[in-house]
Order: sequence, then structure tokens, then C-alpha cells
Amino acid sequence: MSTSPASPAAHPTAAAGIPRNVRWVLLGVMLAMLLSMLDNMVVGTAMPTIVGDLGGLEHISWVVTAYTLVTAVTTPIWGKFGDLFGRKPMYLASIAVFIAGSALCGAARSMPELIVFRALQGIGAGGIGAGAFALIAALVPPRERGRYQGMTASVMAIGTIGGPLLGGFITGHWGWRWAFYVNLPLGLLALVWLWRMLHVPARRITARIDLPGIALLTVTISATVLAATWAGTTYAWASWQILPLGAVAVLGLALFVLAERRAVEPVLPLTIFTGHRNFPLATVLLLAAGVVVFGAGLYLPLFQQTVQGASAADSGLLLLPLMIPVVIVSTIAGKIMSATGTYKIFPVVGTGFLTVGLTLLATMGTGTSRILTCTYMALVGIGLGLTQQLAGTIAQNSVDMRDMGAAMGAVTLFRTLGGSLGVAVFGSLFTRAVQSHLPGTGGGTVTDAHTLDHLPAGAKDAYLNAVTSGTHQIFLGGAILCAAAFIAALCVIETPLRKAPPAGTHKTTVTGKAPAATP
Repeated sequence: MSTSPASPAAHPTAAAGIPRNVRWVLLGVMLAMLLSMLDNMVVGTAMPTIVGDLGGLEHISWVVTAYTLVTAVTTPIWGKFGDLFGRKPMYLASIAVFIAGSALCGAARSMPELIVFRALQGIGAGGIGAGAFALIAALVPPRERGRYQGMTASVMAIGTIGGPLLGGFITGHWGWRWAFYVNLPLGLLALVWLWRMLHVPARRITARIDLPGIALLTVTISATVLAATWAGTTYAWASWQILPLGAVAVLGLALFVLAERRAVEPVLPLTIFTGHRNFPLATVLLLAAGVVVFGAGLYLPLFQQTVQGASAADSGLLLLPLMIPVVIVSTIAGKIMSATGTYKIFPVVGTGFLTVGLTLLATMGTGTSRILTCTYMALVGIGLGLTQQLAGTIAQNSVDMRDMGAAMGAVTLFRTLGGSLGVAVFGSLFTRAVQSHLPGTGGGTVTDAHTLDHLPAGAKDAYLNAVTSGTHQIFLGGAILCAAAFIAALCVIETPLRKAPPAGTHKTTVTGKAPAATP
């Protein structure tokens, strides 16, 4: 094991506490994050054209599932490898894998090929997601991190809103293959940018890789994601396909915990959950935020297009009332946190806004105006802005820098699983509500205004009431979850935010136990 020093000018523990060029470095990190976030949204818009060209309609769901599943599985592995072998080389490697996967996806000649190449893309995306937050933690101490939260929030907003718009433009003007090829120049720019400008302490720890932990974690996450993806849509929750997956997930989790207790360098150290209670509380907040983002991003445009007659061509713009407050509020809250060192109040108030906003969204009916809907969405956006980024900072401040990659991998994993589980449960609730109002429909949805206008008056009203009932169930469920997150926020201990990387940043000694978390 050895540690090679970084240059003093770029060292994160310099006199100012952060590198002088940190904004330029973070710009490269954010560009890579934006690539992985945009990709799923862009590809989703291009899928009808892809199926029309390659065929294989029966396999269409696997184009998304393969990417999501592999991303979730590899996220904690990339995070741990960053702790062991250096965050910069692992992050650059993940970008390179993502670029290679994008090039192969664009050249795919059949649906099975596209699915395999999407899985390769997912491997790279897992490293980008885990590595980005670990690098931010290595470059910027928690007390100063709030000054840069606006950058992260802006990337999330651009990815959510710009993805569908960019996907529609690229597919319509350049063809679906450019939905993947567009990643190449941007990915290469991020790769070269970070290779030249990113400087973090380089190290390599000689340790046995936790192969049993990796294998058990892979099985557990795969079973969980597949069950979440298929339950309530492809198969019933109590079907023979879903119940065994649930059993495998529970058994795999139990065996994984036993394996991690014995591992010298566990892929997901249990001490990050037990060392400081703020970390598991922060994961609860982030899981709830992930559920809200995925649920609102999917079902709010559906309600606006179907019930309120909004144009499907502007589906990305429909989320502006939700995402603009996220960027503004998270930026303001971050600056206040950096100036005062106070942060607990923000997730408490934020989860309160989320609970109220989602409860109000659950009251929407067929006569609810778009202005009122936008007002409710703004309340949810304020809640996300006060919760999501601050919860990430709380999590980063609760663990030792030596385990930061694994911890951020866990945070990203829980956010992904929260979104997957949320979409699965919401989809099941929505389908059940629609079927109860329209027996025999199979839960199908019609969002095209032209098609709705040609339905008989009675059938149209019944369908609109069914969609309204389905969205009511979804947002009410989200409000209950956010109320639980509000209780978790109240339990957060407001420990002082570190003004420099914690003790242990440069430790390379490998022992049987991971270092205790530094509060």
C-alpha cells in the first residue's frame, strides 16, 4: 500500500480548504453526471422509433430494465473501488465505460444487442453516480459544500426537463442512433477535462477484494430491482414470479450482512450505518426524495396531459414549476448552511413542504386548473430543494473520508432503489385505481388529446375520473412516506459541519475493522 502526494495547489486541504479551481473541476464532474441522467430520459423518448427500426417489441422493457439494474448493482462496487484504488482513476474509468457503451448502443443491429450494450452503459453510469458525490466530498468540506449545491440541483433539473426535449429533437432530426452518439463528444470532453484538471490524493490500498460481499450484494439488488420492476405490471404482486424474488432478496440481504461482518475491506461497510445515526436518517430522507422525484416526474405529466389537456410535445416543460424551485431554494439554503453551519432546519421544513404539497396534489380533480396544479408543484419543488441536497451533505458529514466512496455508493443506491420501488408501487396503485373505475381496461392509459376527444362523452368522463383517482392514490401514498421522512428529519443530530476533510483522509492502513465515523 502506498500514497502518492498531490500538488499543494490542488490539495483539498489547502489554506482555503478547497482547491482554487474547484468550480472548473466540479463543472467536469457535473458534465459526467448530466450525461448519465440525460441518457435514460433521451432514450425513453426515442424508444418508439427504436422499436420501429429494430423490432423486438416484446423486449422493449429490458432496454430500460437492463440499464437500471446494472447501474444499481455496480454503484456500491464502484464506490468501494474508489476508496481502495483512488477516486480519480475509478471515475475516469466509469466515464470511459459509459462512452464505450454509448458507441455500441448507437451501432446496435438488433434489440438483444441493444439490451446488452445498455447493460454496459449501466456499468459506467453506476460509477459516475457513485464517484461524483465522493469526489465532491473529497474536494469540498461539508461546511463549504452548500456554496456549490446549486450546480448539482441545476444538473438534476436540466436532466429531468431537458431529457425529453433533447430526445424528441435528436430522434426527429438526426435519428435514434444519435440519442447514443451524442454522448461521445460530451463524454470525451468530460474525460479529458477531468484528467487534466482533477487532482485528489492518489492512493492504492493493498487489500483482498470482498468477492463474497460483491456476489451477495449483486444477487440481493438484482432480485429487488427485478421484483420492483415487474410487480404490479408484468406480474401480480403475489405471483410465483415475484414471491421467489422477494425471498431471494431477503435471504441475500441476511447473508450479505454476515459476510460484511467478516470481511477485512467490506464492499459496503456496516460501520457507515452504525457509526453515526445521521447516516441512516439521511438515507431515509434521500429515499423519500427519490420516490417523489420518480413518481412526480412520471405521473404529473400524465395527469396534466390526460386530464388538463396539456400537449405531450411539451412534456419536459410541464415539470418547470417543480424543478425551478428546486434549483433556487437549494442554492439559497446551501449558502445559508455554509455561512451559519446550521442545517437541520432545512430537511425538517423541506419534508414538511413535501408532505403538504403532495397532500394538495392528491386533492386534484377533473376541474383543477393548471395554475393551481403549478402552485402545488412549486410547494413540492421547495420541499425537494430543502431536502435532497442537504440530506446528501448530512450523509457525507457522518462518515470518515476513507469510506466516503462506499458511503456515497450506498446513498446513490438507496436513491435508485427508492425510485424503482416507488415507481413499482405507484404503478400498481394507479393500475388498480383505473381498473376499479373502468373494469376490463387492463389499466391502459390514453394521453393523446385527439383520441380522448373522439371517445363518447360518458366514456371520456369515466376515463378522466379513473386517471384522477389513480393520481390521488399515488400522491396520497407519497405524502404518507414524506410524513415518515419528516419524523426522520426531526431525529437528525446537528453536529458541526467539518471545515476540512476529516481525519483519516490519508490513512491507508488496512485493519480488520473500518475506522469509526467522524461526526
